[in-house]
Amino acid sequence: MPKYMLLLHDNPASFSKLSPEEMQKVIQKYIAWGQRMQNAGVLRDRNKLVDDNGKVLRKSGSDVRITDGPYSETKEVLGGYYTVEAENYDAIVDIVRDSPHFDFGGTIEVRQIEEMRRPGN
Repeated sequence: MPKYMLLLHDNPASFSKLSPEEMQKVIQKYIAWGQRMQNAGVLRDRNKLVDDNGKVLRKSGSDVRITDGPYSETKEVLGGYYTVEAENYDAIVDIVRDSPHFDFGGTIEVRQIEEMRRPGN
């Protein structure tokens, strides 16, 4: 069955004004959504990315340039991902439709994974 990445993009400012109690409620919504996908047998992996700038690497000639990123003027960042299995994109849309991510102005990018062959296989 095909695997898909659900890439969760959001504006961190959307969460910055929440109280700790409100943030706990948000986290519980994401946990419940993940549990629904787990119960449906489609969830394979999920992780939240840490709230730091990370690094961006770009090659220029023979040099690799390393910068902090994403840049502070970027409104939307990649905040986390889920890996799921489904028959096709239509099935994924049905799975994603009730994501709490939309409640906070986030967007979800859905991409099919093309699994790479491992050496020796």
